[in-house]
Amino acid sequence: MQKLQTRWFAVVALAFVLAGLGTSAYAQSLTKAGGTTVVTPQVRAELLAHAPEGIAPGKPVWLGLQLTHKPEWHTYWKNSGDSGLATQLQWTLPAGVAAGEIAWTLPKKIPIGNLLNYGYEGTVLLPVPLIIGPEFKPGEMGSELQVKLKAAWLVCQKECIPEEGEFALRVSVNGSTALNSAAFAAAARAQPLPLPEGVAGGASANSLRIEGNALALTLHSLPAKLHGKKLDFFPETQGVIETAAPWTQAWTGAVWSAKVPLSPQRDNSPSTMPVVVVALGEGWRTDLKVQGNWPSVSSQSAFGLPTGATSALGTTTSPPISLGLGMALLGALIGGIILNLMPCVFPVLAIKMVSFARHAGAGPTGANASTRSLRLQGVAYTVGVVTSFLALGALMLALRAAGEQLGWGFQLQSPAAVAALAVLFTLIGLNLAGVFELGSVLPSSVASLEARHPMVNALLSGVLAAAVASPCTAPFMGASLGLAATLPSAEALLVFFAIGLGMALPFLVASWLPAVARWIPRPGAWMVVFRKAMAFPMFATVVWLVWVLGQQSGIDGAGALLAGLVALSMVVWAATLSGRSRAVLGGLAVAGFAGLVWAVGPYITQGNAAASSQSSERWTAWQPGSVERITASGQAVLVDFTAAWCVTCQYNKKVVLSDKQVLADLQTKNVALLRADWTKRDPAITAALAQLGRNGVPVYVFYKAGQAPQLLSELLDVNEVRAAIAKL
Repeated sequence: MQKLQTRWFAVVALAFVLAGLGTSAYAQSLTKAGGTTVVTPQVRAELLAHAPEGIAPGKPVWLGLQLTHKPEWHTYWKNSGDSGLATQLQWTLPAGVAAGEIAWTLPKKIPIGNLLNYGYEGTVLLPVPLIIGPEFKPGEMGSELQVKLKAAWLVCQKECIPEEGEFALRVSVNGSTALNSAAFAAAARAQPLPLPEGVAGGASANSLRIEGNALALTLHSLPAKLHGKKLDFFPETQGVIETAAPWTQAWTGAVWSAKVPLSPQRDNSPSTMPVVVVALGEGWRTDLKVQGNWPSVSSQSAFGLPTGATSALGTTTSPPISLGLGMALLGALIGGIILNLMPCVFPVLAIKMVSFARHAGAGPTGANASTRSLRLQGVAYTVGVVTSFLALGALMLALRAAGEQLGWGFQLQSPAAVAALAVLFTLIGLNLAGVFELGSVLPSSVASLEARHPMVNALLSGVLAAAVASPCTAPFMGASLGLAATLPSAEALLVFFAIGLGMALPFLVASWLPAVARWIPRPGAWMVVFRKAMAFPMFATVVWLVWVLGQQSGIDGAGALLAGLVALSMVVWAATLSGRSRAVLGGLAVAGFAGLVWAVGPYITQGNAAASSQSSERWTAWQPGSVERITASGQAVLVDFTAAWCVTCQYNKKVVLSDKQVLADLQTKNVALLRADWTKRDPAITAALAQLGRNGVPVYVFYKAGQAPQLLSELLDVNEVRAAIAKL
């Protein structure tokens, strides 16, 4: 009977390495690294340098990211306005060289419905000064300054697309960069000039006072050519004024005054405000000390978010639902147990039941040894599950601490990780179907590892079960995961430990209760049939993964993955042959597989920005600011935070959100339907989830002006949704 056992665990160990590599490389799945230019369908981004006097301490040296937008697309200023996100630059520079802040050029006002944003259209250069210190040794670096940049920007038209790029540039230490001088000179002219403060403390001093629910500005030191002209006003501090609201300005001789309404949902009360005024294509900047007391604001904004919340692309906030650590751990434990009901986990659990049946049915002569082995396997399986959840949680927390906008299930936001898992499940399926045995393709010492070390088999089963179950958020897990992102690392890891323990608990308990063994049929021929039958759920999981990749990389990516899996299957089949046939056909199969990967591999990992933003007829793609814009008109909104790789999301979409009664109720109440697709990494959606105290999908929330957001459960019920609609 031992020969009939499934020796698939080594396949898991080998192929899971591929999944791990794909996961660790997720950040590169949407970028092109190593050059000076990154081109997307919306933006051409180029890294430029300007060192007119060479690179040495005290010499002017500039770097800059130049963004050229397609018509009607825009990116954002340092204060993005009502929505949006400023471009972020992260530099990697040699010792003795430091980068300053972006020298922001003058923005323009970009109205979007009832909102007003500040940003750039056309071509804009974001210059950054370099400080060359005495520690910089050109001789040690050769004759070039090596620069690396990781940039992230949000580009918007009617929809918004977070994009990023990695750049590398070598700047000659002794030469100049005259080719870029015109671009940097134009950027310098487009920067605001410092505005004199006027007579400090006197009647002619520039001032900013709080008068009721408005800011009153008075500027005395503006150039004479501006007197009587209409000025544009841009505060550098976000979240203070009602950006799109009407405001007044007037001239009294050489004195310009303005009154700007404060935001009812103000989330900032600074003591000093830097402001920019613009006229005649020129701008002036000054720092104004705030005089007076800021008016109090309500504890909830018009959309029910805490007043500390910024826009859906800003800094994450404390969740509106407060959980204690004890309740979070309980929710995580229960949610982990429910993860066993995820359809893609069934094949793994079923395979474990084969092993369970073998040991449980060993008979009276081997009862003690069988019971002991079964219990040890239960412990090993638990260790595999818990360790995997701790590893995924630690990686997510580490990447978030490094500035990445990530949430639970991030590993399947990488096309490379999805493709690696598809390879893994294909190999397992082929092994289960009997296409190959490990002894025919691997050294006997490796292939017999299961027989000698069944605990390793059980542990890897736990790793695989965690890998396929982790992308979704089960009921009770959502709030716990959201809290974990705000806790200290040690406490956050306790939450992930509880999730893993909950998932492993049913099998652990069953392995320690002898009564459970009586429910399992004794070993026999049925195990051979069962093993081969389990190949089909594995192949079904591959179908799901190919569909997920299609959402990320488009039809070309999905087709490339399918072609690769067919070629891989041929390699595996050729490895089962013997003699000359194995050498000839195996060589041809490996060469063909390698050539195919080289030719079509980029289609898998390059991504497709449009693939994951498609909406059904009733649903519209969510974008930053869309909820505020719609609710401002009095209409209620339902947002579905979802992802193609989330099985619970797909169940809710097909069973509940497509229910005729639910759709009729939504239409009766005139509820706008927005779908936030998190299939690919999207910092905007990650931040919006964090504002709701969540860190994974699915999440369903109703918004209506004047009401707190209504969060629904992760596993939807028709009656629950209809009851929530009735409250709108």
